[in-house]
Parts: sequence; structure tokens; C-alpha cells
Amino acid sequence: MSDDKLRIVEWSTGTVGKHAIAGILARPDMELVGVWVSSDAKDGKDVGEICGTGTLGVSATQDKAALIALKPDCVVHTAMTDADPFGALDLFEEFLAAGINVVSSGPVFLQYPHGVIPDDMLEKLTKAAAASDASLHVNGIDPGFANDVLPLVLTSLSQRIDQVRVSEIADYSTYLQVFVNNELFGFGKPVDDVPYLFSPGILSLAWGSVVRIIAAGLDVTLDEPLEESVEFAEAERDYDTVSGPVPQGTRCAVRFQVIGKVDGEARVVLEHVTRTHAEQRPDWPQPAGGGGCYRVEVTGEPMMTLDFQHHGEHGDHNVSGMITTAMRLVNSVDAVVAAEPGLVTALDLMHVTGRGLVTR
Repeated sequence: MSDDKLRIVEWSTGTVGKHAIAGILARPDMELVGVWVSSDAKDGKDVGEICGTGTLGVSATQDKAALIALKPDCVVHTAMTDADPFGALDLFEEFLAAGINVVSSGPVFLQYPHGVIPDDMLEKLTKAAAASDASLHVNGIDPGFANDVLPLVLTSLSQRIDQVRVSEIADYSTYLQVFVNNELFGFGKPVDDVPYLFSPGILSLAWGSVVRIIAAGLDVTLDEPLEESVEFAEAERDYDTVSGPVPQGTRCAVRFQVIGKVDGEARVVLEHVTRTHAEQRPDWPQPAGGGGCYRVEVTGEPMMTLDFQHHGEHGDHNVSGMITTAMRLVNSVDAVVAAEPGLVTALDLMHVTGRGLVTR
């Protein structure tokens, strides 16, 4: 990398985007040159006014072409992609074709898309990247660091690996993501009203990348297809969350797994235990402390459990979850800019794992 600062465009000023902006401003090797926003109300405003950081001299805009014309070194993309993941792919292709590197928090299947999405869909992105010498990296905290780099580094201590289980165990009552909580997870809705996320095969699209990247890092071939399990909990009383009410008798919590087997044995498991109050389903796995944690369990020799906890300096675990997601992206920018053109995964940003040690 040259002595010049990396010129960055931030794509959104939402719950993750505002923390990404703070992170970009904190990096002495980066310059914030542009910011995209989705709403008319924010268009034209100083970004510092939107984020509460004081005047920055950078105006937010909805003009995509103007931001591309800035020719930034990288776009840090933190806009919501859950509602239209394939539209995001078209946007990334446009960035890459213009020679702009991209780090993004979604769509989550791009964390490790091999075996998750059709090859031709990925090929459009890799061709655009190769033609312009640009790279794309999708990561965050989950899917991301907590269940790709963290477990794979832990396996470097293994002598034998029987199973790797990675879990998010969290209370989402303070997680300000209305679409995720109400539409994806269906909290506050009838228990028998099954959201699209829990239709057969969709969990494997959303979190299958986690199972597949761990398997790839450990050099094992998974049985196909991946297996899924889902269990819902019904609210025994009314609850209030920042994303809306969860009335008595509605869905209040969910526990799901995406399971990767090798010769019929579960070897890599992704698990989520998501509550809207800490008191719900005490029989399900509990966080090590506070409102949430990420847990890595490696069964074998030796037996290892790692609980990764975080909380914001002025907020709870859901606030710091947004910060860690943002900063995993911001702090990856220089490596992604320097990488060979194409898709960059966590496997390209780490080197030592327990490769070859999974029980056969």
C-alpha cells in the first residue's frame, strides 16, 4: 500500500453504518470521501450531523453514480441486504466492474458462497473483479469472525477433532433491527406462522456458509445436503422490545441448527439460540454472562470451549455487535485492497488451523 490514504465510500448510515463511519475516521490511513444514504430525509445532510459526530464536511447522497465517479479505493457496504440479497449482488458487480473494492456485511451467503449459491451467480462477480483488478469480501461477526476465524484458529490447538460447534446465544430485546426480528425471525407473530427464513433449505442458504467455510478450513468434504433443525418458543407473558411488542402466546424465541455431516456423523454445527428476554427457555443453552455470547466448542482431544463476550462502552451486547461487525469490515479494507482480484474469504486472511485432524 502506498503512503497515500485509502479513499473510502461508506454505504449506509444505519445501525452498523454509523459505527463503520466512526471506524473509518479513526483510521489514520483512511479518508472518508463519500457516504450513500437510502432516505430523502438524509440526502444532502452533512454525515456528521446524521451520525452525531459534529460537522465532517462530507455530504450524504443518494446519487450512486456520483459516488462511483469518486473512484474510491473501497466501498464499505453495511446497508441491509436481507430483504433483497440478489439486488445487492448486482450492486457489487457494478462496483467491481468500476474497479472499486468492496467489503460488506451481506448478503451473508457470500461469506463463503461455494456450494451455497449457483456457480454462475458467483461467476458474474468474479469476472467483473478479474477484469478490473478489484476484490470483494463479505464478513462481520456472525456470519463472520465469531464463526470462521475464531473457531478455525482454536482448532490449531487440537490433536483430534470430533466436532466443531459454533453458537450465537443472545437476547435480541435490545437489537434494533425491525425487519430481522419481526419478519425474518417472526417474533411477536403466531407460533404456527412460519417465516420464510425457516422454510426448508433457507437456513442453509443463510448460515450454510459458516458450516462450509469451517469444513473447508479443516479439509473435510461434507455430506449433501446440509441438515437443519428448528424449535420455537411461545411467550408466556407480554414482552416489550426495541423492535416491537411480543404479546403472550406469540413466538418469543427460536433455536436452530445447520448441521454438516461427514459419513453420517455431525462434524460441523452452526447453532443460534435467540430470545427476546433472558428468562425464556432456560433449558436452552445460556450465554456465559450478560445478554449474549458467541461460543465455540471443539469436541475431541483436547475438549475446548471458548465463550466470546462483548459489550459496548455505553451500551449492551447488541450495540457492540454492530460495532464488531462494522470494524471487522473496516479493519479488513487494506488487506482486501491488496488481495488478488476476486472473492476474498476468511480463509484468505488466516493461515493456521487444525487442517487434516477431523476424525475420519
